[in-house]
Amino acid sequence: MDFEQRYAIIIKYNRCFFMKPILKEKAIKLRKQGLTYSEILQQITVSKSTLSLWLHSVGLSKKQFQKLTEKKLASMKRGAIAKHNQRIQLTDEIKKKSRAEIKSISHKELLLIGAALYWAEGSKEKEHSIGQGVIFSNSDPLMIQLFLKWLKEILNISREEIVAEIYIHENSINNINAVKKYWSRITDIPLPEFNHIYFKRNKLSTNRKNIGKNYYGLLRIRVRRSANMNRKISGWIEGILQNCGIVQW
Repeated sequence: MDFEQRYAIIIKYNRCFFMKPILKEKAIKLRKQGLTYSEILQQITVSKSTLSLWLHSVGLSKKQFQKLTEKKLASMKRGAIAKHNQRIQLTDEIKKKSRAEIKSISHKELLLIGAALYWAEGSKEKEHSIGQGVIFSNSDPLMIQLFLKWLKEILNISREEIVAEIYIHENSINNINAVKKYWSRITDIPLPEFNHIYFKRNKLSTNRKNIGKNYYGLLRIRVRRSANMNRKISGWIEGILQNCGIVQW
């Protein structure tokens, strides 16, 4: 190493040696102004460990501490919003791709979809309820619409054979006209036919979230004189299970 190289190293070392107290003083001043470590490091080029060593004993006033806390909360909120937006974008992309995988629905496919739907949400004939008719209950308007489509296109059920019954908590009694209009719009069943309304007694404490003015209760679709139809649906369900290799009949 020649003289010039050694001289350059000495100058660099001395500059760092004399600059550190100045940088430390500036860092402490910025910290007392309520700046975060990240904000200070943008102005002072030292390592984070050095900065932490300089500032570990720096006390903050209540106002300064509050300012730092607000900054951290704001940073966390921005991060949460960014992640939320990323999640929405990812969800949209996944749904778009999966929607494209579903082409037109054939008559046979609709039959199977409705049978599985009824298996999950419909009333079945049991030993203690011989002669059980077709009854489907749900609060999801899209599921109700799909079931009505299935009744019409697969089982050839006319609207006159369908009875719509509303089950709702008694605290919605003052909103019942809006509830009837809602279900009439969803089902295309005339408003005057919604004359079967059953109020459920409210519990003092409930975990239900949909109890506000956008709560429309549960709709029960009942098909008149449909015990044999219920048995037919049961046979379809058994056929699905058999052909999936779940059970042998």
